[in-house]
Amino acid sequence: MEYVKLGKSDLRVSRIGLGAWQFSEAWGVTDYSIARDIIKTALDEGINFIDTAMVYGRGLSEEFIGKALKELGVKREDVVIATKIPGDFLDPDDVFRATDRSLKRLGVDYIDLMQVHWPPCWHNHPTCGYMKALERLVVLGKIRYIGLSDFPVELVEAARSCLSKIDIVSLQIRYNLIERQAEYELIPYAEKHGLAIIPWSPLAKGALTGKYTLDNLPEFTDVRSGDPIFHPDNFRKVWPLVQLLIELGRKYGKTPAQIALNWLIMYSPSIVPIPGAKKPEHVRDNAGAVGWRLSYEDWRRIDELSKSIKITYVTW
Repeated sequence: MEYVKLGKSDLRVSRIGLGAWQFSEAWGVTDYSIARDIIKTALDEGINFIDTAMVYGRGLSEEFIGKALKELGVKREDVVIATKIPGDFLDPDDVFRATDRSLKRLGVDYIDLMQVHWPPCWHNHPTCGYMKALERLVVLGKIRYIGLSDFPVELVEAARSCLSKIDIVSLQIRYNLIERQAEYELIPYAEKHGLAIIPWSPLAKGALTGKYTLDNLPEFTDVRSGDPIFHPDNFRKVWPLVQLLIELGRKYGKTPAQIALNWLIMYSPSIVPIPGAKKPEHVRDNAGAVGWRLSYEDWRRIDELSKSIKITYVTW
């Protein structure tokens, strides 16, 4: 496994993390024994960076992670735990309440990276109120670092301007070979300011794994149900890219998922993808995306084909 510093923090994280959204009804991994096996496999593969959120299973994901780390006897300093506080919980008093509950579910004394999951779009909490509350939690030792997730550049600037003693260290963004909108503003901004880039959905919810074809687009019963990427009109455009990932996988002795993740980490040294996993073998597959590199020529082949894909989100 490769390791990098997370932005300007002193956190040393695996270049591939473990996303834990799947430990919820959204993805269907609600059996603790499966979650424990996934977490154990990640640790065995050298993955020390686990990303979750309060809303995943309404705390279930955090509970599973905390329980598994305790049962597996993992030393606190050997794992980097990132979680997220949703926009609904951003009243300053609620920031403290939510963090207390998150700490309890995770079974830890501090959280390495607390991220604001999305801006408080519906409740109109002033930006400086919740950012100062999070900063106070850093001062009090309950949070080590702050990050932002799913924030546009304008709100990132506003949030950073509220902090007086510290700065944010990361931006979590939707980013994969199909959805590259973050390259216009967010990734350049993060690189300019030394922020880590944490792509969620780095495999486009499985669309880039090679598991699905135009003749095998099942009716999903999880969060992918109705996802525009899997709409036949869109997946038809994506399919040539999947075929190229399969072709290059054969050339390098890798899986399509490993090719897609390797492309991402080559795009920027600041990128730390957090693919999810519903089975232990998915974790091993994701971990195999590092320790080697695509040639520049093959990276460019993927780049050019990827850039030609334009999906629409207007599917109904």
